[in-house]
Amino acid sequence: MQEIKPSVSKRDILCAETVAGPGALVVFGASGDLVHRKLLVSIFRLYQQDLLDDRFYILGCGRKKFSDEDFRSRAAEAVLESSNSAPVDDLDAFTGRLYYLDGDYSDADFYGRIKAKLIELDKVYDVHESRVFYLSVPPFLYAAIVDHLGSAQLACASRLDSVGQIRLVVEKPFGKDLQSAVKLNDSISRCFGESQIYRIDHYLGKETVQNILMLRFANTIYEPIWNRNYIDNVQITIAETVGVEHRAGYYDSAGALRDMFQNHMLQMLTLVAMEPPISFEADYIRDEKVKLLHSIRPFDLGRLDDSWVRGQYAPGTIDGKQVKGYLDESGVRPDSKTETYVAAKLFVDNWRWQDVPFYLRTGKRLAAKDTEIAIAFKEVPYSMFSSVGLDELPANILVLQIQPEEGISLSFQAKRPGSKICMSTLNMNFSYKSIFSTKMPEAYQRLLLDCMVGDQTLFTRQDDVEVSWRLMTPILQAWQQAQSQPHQYAAGGESFAEADRLIERDGRKWRKLLRSGTSTQSYEI
Repeated sequence: MQEIKPSVSKRDILCAETVAGPGALVVFGASGDLVHRKLLVSIFRLYQQDLLDDRFYILGCGRKKFSDEDFRSRAAEAVLESSNSAPVDDLDAFTGRLYYLDGDYSDADFYGRIKAKLIELDKVYDVHESRVFYLSVPPFLYAAIVDHLGSAQLACASRLDSVGQIRLVVEKPFGKDLQSAVKLNDSISRCFGESQIYRIDHYLGKETVQNILMLRFANTIYEPIWNRNYIDNVQITIAETVGVEHRAGYYDSAGALRDMFQNHMLQMLTLVAMEPPISFEADYIRDEKVKLLHSIRPFDLGRLDDSWVRGQYAPGTIDGKQVKGYLDESGVRPDSKTETYVAAKLFVDNWRWQDVPFYLRTGKRLAAKDTEIAIAFKEVPYSMFSSVGLDELPANILVLQIQPEEGISLSFQAKRPGSKICMSTLNMNFSYKSIFSTKMPEAYQRLLLDCMVGDQTLFTRQDDVEVSWRLMTPILQAWQQAQSQPHQYAAGGESFAEADRLIERDGRKWRKLLRSGTSTQSYEI
């Protein structure tokens, strides 16, 4: 009798993850905080989900003197800190694949030892030169490490064959302005081809950010109204309650424009505003993102205050606790002009978005942790309820909530129980956490797996980086040459007067920051 097997739908097949092939993950900066808190934990989650090949191992490289056991112990500690429920057998089996070498990144002998160790471990794990080099180090070290990898014949494109695949992952910021980004790209491209380079932006690994493409292009109801005819404005917000914390040394030479705006903010903007790609493949999607960046209207440097505001947090109160101002933070120059808040009004000059304002803002030490994209639709052109005093009705707003809880909400007007004319704004809310009853995967989990399987969709291409810096560099230069300090705003506030004026001049207001545990704001009429 023939066995009857359960049918597998095409959607089930699509929902299955691609398993990474055999290979090595070589992490530079392996003794650092990012590797400890994020990378090792995310790789362990992939291991638990059987998304890593049995022939997989990690070689950590760092300046601190660790043994293999030290590195494994730190990895186990990081996993247990993130979740106390990690099975001991899984954790032991995973950490047994971890190895460590210490040395100086500028020492050629260090790379000779790395090469010898990789050859040794490749034989143990039956791996044929399939490697992902992850640079979790300060950006000024990228070029030197890449040069040494090339000199040691570990990474150059000319050595690639059909047996192995070599890739390079670099963290943002990719350059500090246009000139440095171009120089860095040139340096890396001497050894790695563009198809091997993965410029990682962890915001693009968040589920709701990825879902923008699905929401727009897998549903017929949105795309016909996703344009200037129906959308009044778009607001993109990344608000943080934290200050500079332990990053003051880096942050004071970077600022919010470099740290958040040039990468995270513009990347979210491209996904919201780009044209439909012809295929869900990496280069088609990235082509459309670059086209969108090219369409952003150039800024009038003579009237910069009309479209840009920069701020710096002063002392204030966060969650009932007094906190320092930016200039009082350890490691910050007492006369620093570094901005901790940036707000901007951008326009995209094309048929879809002409004259629709995009309001972007990001800041530290604000009232709530809140990352969202809000698409505000135009108000109804005529109110049939004007005879009873309802001349204006609130606009529909579609909100893509990225932090603190990922989800999507749509506001609309509806009758409430009661009198004949009793109307209010209601919200249809979709919460990933409540619908799927599962902990959301770390953004690095998604991105690390994509690196290992060779999917560049969520990674930034060279031309994308350079177009972004071409837009932002004149703003940076204008602020550096300005004699004035950034506007001061009290820590713990939602906004401040100068930032409010940027949007209020147009007859609009910033959306209220979303507090954890509350729903999107509603208005009663």
